Amino acid sequence: MPRTVLVVDDERDANDILAHLVRARGFEPIQVHSGQEALTEVSRRRPDVILLDLSLPDINGFEVCDRLKRNRETNLIPVVMVTAHHDAKERAAGVRVGANGYLIKPFTPEQLHAALDEAIAWHDEHQGRGTTGEINFDVRSELTYLAQVSDMLADLFAHTPLTERHIKDLKQAIMEMGGNAIEWGHRKNAELVLRITYRIDPNAVTLIIQDQGPGFDPGNIPHAASEEDPIRHLELRNELGIREGGFGIMLARGLVDKFWHNERGNQVTMVKYYGEAPAES
Repeated sequence: MPRTVLVVDDERDANDILAHLVRARGFEPIQVHSGQEALTEVSRRRPDVILLDLSLPDINGFEVCDRLKRNRETNLIPVVMVTAHHDAKERAAGVRVGANGYLIKPFTPEQLHAALDEAIAWHDEHQGRGTTGEINFDVRSELTYLAQVSDMLADLFAHTPLTERHIKDLKQAIMEMGGNAIEWGHRKNAELVLRITYRIDPNAVTLIIQDQGPGFDPGNIPHAASEEDPIRHLELRNELGIREGGFGIMLARGLVDKFWHNERGNQVTMVKYYGEAPAES
């Protein structure tokens, strides 16, 4: 059976073109023309990928994506948003559930096919490792938006075996590391997008916070607290004229079971297990 692709676009000609390109890739298109039709068809057919136009006559594409990604039954269906807007502010505006990919009109058949292949690869990889859900949040680099994401995630954590104490710990870890990313990675540039990934794995919740900054050496942060001497950094901060603080990384490490940065230093991954953390192999 060929993979199915739900094509959601209210412009009939554009919808037909997308369907033609989907067929050319060997997939079966399912064509609808409104947000409500899309939600109904997803519930009925469970497509393998969704090509979702942002400008729909009833429910806009962001709202459709938001509903799908908050639903555990449809969370792992990859969504590729199709838009004619080139404005980066629209993509970063407010707090929204991020799609798995974006296509900016006009696009080439090769770009569409690549987006479909990447979306399916993402889905297959998550199914292979047993992930039951993943949501990506794209957030403007402002603490108010970060706090809204933290509150949203608290609602989602409630659908896992995590205790109330675990949920409070994760909320604080998000605020600490998200705040660091905004202050240090983005230098408080609100136009830069902070990406927060929430993943439900078989025995844990995984959180990934990635900024667009230049990164840093996680092993050499003299202005941050360390477990060996938690207050030594305060003198350096005073010399450099930096506000008091620097405890975020140390605090976040203590609130989760696993914590690490990528090699570049602009992405942190935090894991909280539902029960006792497995022994290191």
